[in-house]
Amino acid sequence: MSDPAVEAARFAWERGRERLDAAGPERAAREAVARAVHDELRRRVGSVFTMGDLARAWAAAPSWFPDVAAQAAPKAPEAWNPEVTLDGAFGRYMREAKDRRG
Repeated sequence: MSDPAVEAARFAWERGRERLDAAGPERAAREAVARAVHDELRRRVGSVFTMGDLARAWAAAPSWFPDVAAQAAPKAPEAWNPEVTLDGAFGRYMREAKDRRG
């Protein structure tokens, strides 16, 4: 049986990844923020992690994401939308989870 919190997070991450991958005028800034989130995740959960580990990091992200986003794209606040850049970055990072299915 899968964890409902992980499944809800996964849904948000997949939707965020689709939005992050979409072309748009702020794409370069969004990519800069997504790279910064990726680096932060590497520090927080490492390179070997589970979907549960990632879901816990996502739950804590509101405490660190605004600073990471503002530092990565200080002149592009439109790229700081967590439903796009944060969730999208998590969606990309989850591909590396050791227990990811599908």
